[in-house]
Amino acid sequence: MANTGDVSIGCVLRYNGELCLITEWQHRTPGNLRAFYQAKMRNLKTGKQTENRFRSGEEVTMVRVEYKMMQFIYPEGDFIVVMDNETYEQIHIPTAALGDGINFLKEGMEVKVTFEEETPILAEAPTFVELEITYTEPGIKGDTASSNTLKPATVETGATVMVPLFINQGEKIKIDTRTATYVERIKK
Repeated sequence: MANTGDVSIGCVLRYNGELCLITEWQHRTPGNLRAFYQAKMRNLKTGKQTENRFRSGEEVTMVRVEYKMMQFIYPEGDFIVVMDNETYEQIHIPTAALGDGINFLKEGMEVKVTFEEETPILAEAPTFVELEITYTEPGIKGDTASSNTLKPATVETGATVMVPLFINQGEKIKIDTRTATYVERIKK
């Protein structure tokens, strides 16, 4: 058993029988009241975000998790299939475990999978991916009244990203999968 002083952002707790990932964790001491921890947690099964308060020193159940880098092979219905690069074992993971990062996955990419014992509970797409633009409207000359003018572009995985006007079809761009935003153009 651990107590609230041992918890930090990124920890996985068993709370009310469910696995929850800590996304925010703040220690607060309001005036002459008792100190407490304010937590924002995401339920790993449902994806639902909740907030909760824990007393200082309260016992919590921390879940021991292991991380493993695995190779994305292909999507299959509501699951993705990933392969362990050492044992070549294939595992099905629900697409909900990846969140919006699923839109930027291409065959052969590395995915960070979190396991509780033998069960996959969470998966993360690479933070940055380089993808080719398959379709975008050409930028119109003189249409740059402001420096932040963006246009939609479809990348090779089918996802749509907002890019600057100077980006053209066939170019490769770097995308931040956490925010689904354009980072930079990749020079050949």
